[in-house]
Amino acid sequence: MLQTGFISNAHSDLVTDASYDFYGLRLATCSLDQRHSISRIKVWFLDESEGKWKVEDDWKAHDAAISKVSWAHPEFGTILASASFDRTVKVWEQTYTPDADAIQINGGAGPSGPSRWVERAVLVDAKGTVRAVEFAPQRVGMKLATISSDNYLRVYECLEQPSLTTWQLTHEVDVLSLPSTSAPRSLGQTVTQATPTQPSATLDGASLSLAAHAVQQQQQQNQAPSRPGLGHREADGGWCISWCKDRDWGEVIATACGINGLVKIIQLNPARRPSTLLTLDPSPSNGATNEGNVRGAQTATDGDSPAPYAITSVAWAPSCGRSYQLVATGGRDGNVRIWRIYPPRPSPLLQPTVATELQAQLEGAGNDEWSATIVGEFDDHKSAIGRVEWNITGTVLSSAGNDGRIRLWKMTAGSVWRPAGHISVEQAEEQADVDMDNAADD
Repeated sequence: MLQTGFISNAHSDLVTDASYDFYGLRLATCSLDQRHSISRIKVWFLDESEGKWKVEDDWKAHDAAISKVSWAHPEFGTILASASFDRTVKVWEQTYTPDADAIQINGGAGPSGPSRWVERAVLVDAKGTVRAVEFAPQRVGMKLATISSDNYLRVYECLEQPSLTTWQLTHEVDVLSLPSTSAPRSLGQTVTQATPTQPSATLDGASLSLAAHAVQQQQQQNQAPSRPGLGHREADGGWCISWCKDRDWGEVIATACGINGLVKIIQLNPARRPSTLLTLDPSPSNGATNEGNVRGAQTATDGDSPAPYAITSVAWAPSCGRSYQLVATGGRDGNVRIWRIYPPRPSPLLQPTVATELQAQLEGAGNDEWSATIVGEFDDHKSAIGRVEWNITGTVLSSAGNDGRIRLWKMTAGSVWRPAGHISVEQAEEQADVDMDNAADD
């Protein structure tokens, strides 16, 4: 049976995002207060003695809707980043005011008093609404990535960690301009892509992909939306990011932007320009090649190749020693998809036993290529997906849809992904009422 909690009246208006900290004992939520044109962030803590979430801090953060909030690793302090439709990203740090009574008694700083969140930095490079922000894994350092509706992925690095005031823009990537390949949609099929060191990854190939992209964009502009949720307005798009958690593959990030329905796995390297390692394309494919299909060449009225829906959420699972990676996506078409991704070759950082196992897993896929396979695809929500998220071990996936339900997916012993339960808002409210009645009876 699923154990659930319920926070009533968490915000006075729409809750736009929620994010747990590293330990899962604190929760940051954000909202849009349309009456006053401001957006607020609240930080909650779990009172384990009562099993209830209680507000710890509450403050005005932006002058427009907040799209996402993200916690930094606790090694760097108690730090939050928030992305907003006001085209800014803000970095916040929790500070404590000295306890005046303790100072008077002990003559020193004394224990900390009430906390408050201080704005340390404002990042203003985006030319569109900032839709997602995520701190990098601890191994990468104090970095954060953002994606905005101008279709640029931006990565920042903190140059002064104690003060958090100076951030350098290290990467600014036009995601749509990066060459990509297409992946077949059907379960069990595999797609591969040449790495930048292979002869097939040439400038000619890049030019072909860019030309295909130009054709795609022009035809998308001329194509009229023919299905609900499919269009060319900013409201029809999806912008999301997720860092690779595995320490052996460098700075790799999954990102989706716009309405093309693609997820690009991008390698970030200070020594050279960012490159696309692999493109996850869930649409039906007729003879996909390394240079990709010309998307948009067929309209949504063609029964064989329907136009894509935007990807609204992507989540990279913790690896936990697996020889492959898992990436989950959710889109406006109501589908939750789970991708299994194989890196190209054993990393030199791996121990020999682990490298041997990885080598065996990659046999048949090509040691010099990245490859991906759809291992799970579910349309149970029957509506747009708002969020997909993994548990701490990458063994259970949760998804939230516009149907008002949170669904869980788990892999069985036979490596088959199955539904593992669901919860709705109504069920959570009913459970909360039962708990209150039981408490009153006690």
